[in-house]
Amino acid sequence: MRRIAPLFMLPLLAVGVLAGCGGSPAHSAANPAVTVSGPFGKAPGVTIPTKKAATNLTVKTVIHGSGPVLTKTDAFVGNYAIYVWSGTAHRLAQSSFAPAQHPTLFAGQLLPGLEKAVIGQKMGSRVLAVIPPKDAFGTSGNPQAGIKGTDTLVFVVDLIKDFHANASASGQRVSSGGSGLPKVSASTGAAPTVKVPSGDPPAKLVTKTLVKGSGSAVAKGQTVVVQYVGAIWKSGKVFDASWKRGQPFGFTIGASPSQVIPGWDKGLVGQNVGSRVMLVIPPADGYGKSGNQQAGIKGTDTLVFVVDILGAFS
Repeated sequence: MRRIAPLFMLPLLAVGVLAGCGGSPAHSAANPAVTVSGPFGKAPGVTIPTKKAATNLTVKTVIHGSGPVLTKTDAFVGNYAIYVWSGTAHRLAQSSFAPAQHPTLFAGQLLPGLEKAVIGQKMGSRVLAVIPPKDAFGTSGNPQAGIKGTDTLVFVVDLIKDFHANASASGQRVSSGGSGLPKVSASTGAAPTVKVPSGDPPAKLVTKTLVKGSGSAVAKGQTVVVQYVGAIWKSGKVFDASWKRGQPFGFTIGASPSQVIPGWDKGLVGQNVGSRVMLVIPPADGYGKSGNQQAGIKGTDTLVFVVDILGAFS
């Protein structure tokens, strides 16, 4: 059952990159035995020798970008390929470059070796990181992902776009809500506040544009990056917010199985990047009759979300 409306789902090994803490940027020379070819944005050609990996973390900027520099408090959208190097053999574990896959939002704590590799890099860069166990999952490995405590990980990451922790809608304000809908107020770079009216909520899904962005329209199948606040209509209580975690949230819109509640999939498609959108979501488009006990949501609760659309990537 989903913890919050946006169910935080990352690919199998990308879940792993959220475990651990990092340090300062690494500037070590790359293992000359591992080579990477191909242009930015396309599936890389990766050559890994049939011998055991070295025990040191090695990092190489294969393609030097010219965009903003990634800081430790930023999240970023990127494509990646991950190889598991076990003894003298290796295998491709996962790749967002594969057909029907999409870029991923990297947010929160990364594996120590990966954080050292990407912090300080510029957007538009391709980075190779050969990460020994001590800078990955340690001696315990990650059995769920099929990674042993002796396995080395090889990451190739294309850094596409960074997002600051307080990133917010960038368009022109066109409404503050009201007239039977919640009223929303906010300052740039801060979480919006939601004041729910005393009347009954709408019976059907309502989508209200509060800030009109000038970016492209969100399309089904894209990776969408947002900030959001979620409240319960009946009590006005905020039950979840990306702002509290200090990082945006990313998901694939219209995915099967769905990564978010139906009201998000229905209400955000067609909205422009840079917009702030209010979604008033009845139970049928939320958590249904079962509600979400962990979040304090009953099966009869209508939900109010204020969503800032920061980016959309195919």
